[in-house]
Amino acid sequence: AEGGDGPAPAALPGRAQVFATVVDTFLEKLVAAGSYQRFVNCYRCFYKLQPQLTRSIYDQFISQLQASIKEEVQEVKNEGNLEGLFSSLDKIVEEAKDREEPAWRPSGIPEEDIRSTMVPYLLKHRSHLCRVLREKEEENRKVAESVLMGRNRIAELQQLIQARQQAWQ
Repeated sequence: AEGGDGPAPAALPGRAQVFATVVDTFLEKLVAAGSYQRFVNCYRCFYKLQPQLTRSIYDQFISQLQASIKEEVQEVKNEGNLEGLFSSLDKIVEEAKDREEPAWRPSGIPEEDIRSTMVPYLLKHRSHLCRVLREKEEENRKVAESVLMGRNRIAELQQLIQARQQAWQ
């Protein structure tokens, strides 16, 4: 339905709100399907004897059924971290709106799909590893030079010590 210019896309409900609405709609339809009239038809003899009590039992039953279903749905939401997942999915969709490149779609040939996905990643990873390797090799070269300089200095000091020791004796 088109009708708003401007802020309509920003006002769209998040996935968590949509999920809550779906659960509420389900509960409404469940209660409608289990109407009081159907309940009375199932327990007609009891209804004829105690209509007020039958209504009270029906109301309690529906109330407890709704509470039980809401509690179960909340438990599923908590165990699956649905609120966090819905929020993450909303963020991903929001971020994807600004992307210019098309989203990846499978071709139906697994080998090509994995190649098209993995090759750019692996090439990027290889270039990163090559860069890190060059950095580490340079760092190792500098450390090796430093070690050689240290050894030379130690050799010089040993010679100096020997020369002084001989001069002292």
